[in-house]
Amino acid sequence: MTATRTAPDLERATLDKATSENFPVAPFFLPRDWRDDLMAVYGFARLVDDIGDGDLAPGGADARALGVTPAEAEDRLVLLDAFEADLRRVFDGTPRHPLLCRLQPTARRRSLTPEPFLGLIAANRQDQLVRRYETYDDLLAYCALSANPVGRLVLAVTGTATPERIRLSDAVCTALQIVEHLQDVAEDLGRDRIYLPAQDMKLFHVREADLAAKTASASVRALVAYEAQRARDLLNEGAPLVGSVHGRLKLLLAGFVAGGRAAVRAIAAAEYDVLPGPPKPGKVQLLREAGATLRGEG
Repeated sequence: MTATRTAPDLERATLDKATSENFPVAPFFLPRDWRDDLMAVYGFARLVDDIGDGDLAPGGADARALGVTPAEAEDRLVLLDAFEADLRRVFDGTPRHPLLCRLQPTARRRSLTPEPFLGLIAANRQDQLVRRYETYDDLLAYCALSANPVGRLVLAVTGTATPERIRLSDAVCTALQIVEHLQDVAEDLGRDRIYLPAQDMKLFHVREADLAAKTASASVRALVAYEAQRARDLLNEGAPLVGSVHGRLKLLLAGFVAGGRAAVRAIAAAEYDVLPGPPKPGKVQLLREAGATLRGEG
């Protein structure tokens, strides 16, 4: 089976995951050209995460599309290296993977640069090598690679990037990443990854074994509440981003902030017990948070 024949399936398998994200990716109310370009960016971001997490569709089609041999198709670092090489073709050649072919006209139309994409690849490469974070600052440095480039790309696609908006966007994106880590403590532990800073775990007398329990102890709940407040504070810090823009973009950015706030509320509603599974907000809560965010309420 050739990469050309599998191209529609490879794109669909990745892009269909947009509906399960904590935040709206390319909602219907945006102009069509924005939606197309945001989905192209999302396709890249989702695929690089799937490579880093070992969540590619079975069969090896993505590896073949990147020119990786079957013998190395399970080696995530090899796949990430091949993906980076293909990303560079987006800017100076002809990429191989259909999702990167989709990204190429977006990159040209929006004058995108390789840097934010390379950051996302670097974050997933780091995931293969670093499985624990000693301090909160270490975690923030990781989020600068794994999350902040996404917000910067949204601003670039919509032509609204300024230094202040980038600063506010970084706060929102870091918060969203922290919230996702809190929702996925058990899943991440299954991959031998812990994104709760070791210093904080010591502060709350939480051991790694405590994170493997079916339900959270009082100490684990206190730790999760502490990190959730940090995420909430970052969301509040970045929320003025919403008021700095107008029209449909304002709705989109409000959706990002509201998605994070609603997820934090869902974690709180679960009494900070994230170990049985990720607490998820309902649609009513999301809409309520979106309305409050648009009104400038914290």
